[in-house]
Amino acid sequence: MRRPAPAVTFDLWHTLVYVSPSEEERYMRGQLDVATDVLARSPGVRSRPDRSRRTLRTAFRREYEAAVTVSRRGRSVSPAEQFERAARACGRRPLTELYLRSLRRLVATLRFRVAPGARPVLRALRRDGYRIGVLSNTTGEPGRYLRPALTGFGFDRLVDAYTFSDELPWSKPSPKIFGAALARLGSSPRAAVHVGDGWSDMEGGRRARLAGTVLYTGLQEYGPEYRRLFLAPNSKPVEGDRRVAELAAVPAIVRELLPMRSR
Repeated sequence: MRRPAPAVTFDLWHTLVYVSPSEEERYMRGQLDVATDVLARSPGVRSRPDRSRRTLRTAFRREYEAAVTVSRRGRSVSPAEQFERAARACGRRPLTELYLRSLRRLVATLRFRVAPGARPVLRALRRDGYRIGVLSNTTGEPGRYLRPALTGFGFDRLVDAYTFSDELPWSKPSPKIFGAALARLGSSPRAAVHVGDGWSDMEGGRRARLAGTVLYTGLQEYGPEYRRLFLAPNSKPVEGDRRVAELAAVPAIVRELLPMRSR
């Protein structure tokens, strides 16, 4: 039987790429604006009254926040599903494709930056023989909308497989999404290490019984709304098997947690 390939998976937001806190706030407000605008244009269901923009905005916010809550339990609700649920709640026929096109345009305005040291770290791990995956919860936008920026940053030459939660029934911290990501890499939990910035990364790695987890703290400056919605759902500190403030420290830790000679 072929032995599992040694692999390292990385979270995306606040691990490999990031935006400034103010940009993050603008983007999250923009998500609400886009949904509200398209809901207002969506035809009403006969016998149901029209709703005010405030009501439409509240309905989408409710579904978005519900999706975040469900995500913490390891289940994925895609952006399209969120929009359609909000439309039904308001007695509207959802213009889902219009919403997704509008959301794609919004994502394209984001001024992404590559995390310091990200590309050299990916190159170093690949040279060592590790397979590289990106494993991201995509509650606010489809993962495919992020791909143009990642391609532009040269990640396609460094990453063997992308796994986005909106394309699957699961989200981190479910071990199932880790299993799906590792299957794409030809790996297995005991032959893998995960690197990320948050609770779902560390808890997911623990539940999936990975060889190790690395908590990256170098980009933990979040916008207020992101912090409110996406940070740990309890007061316990987030911990991994190792903690680093710089990605440059990751290859040495991976070699310790998952030595190539033992594969």
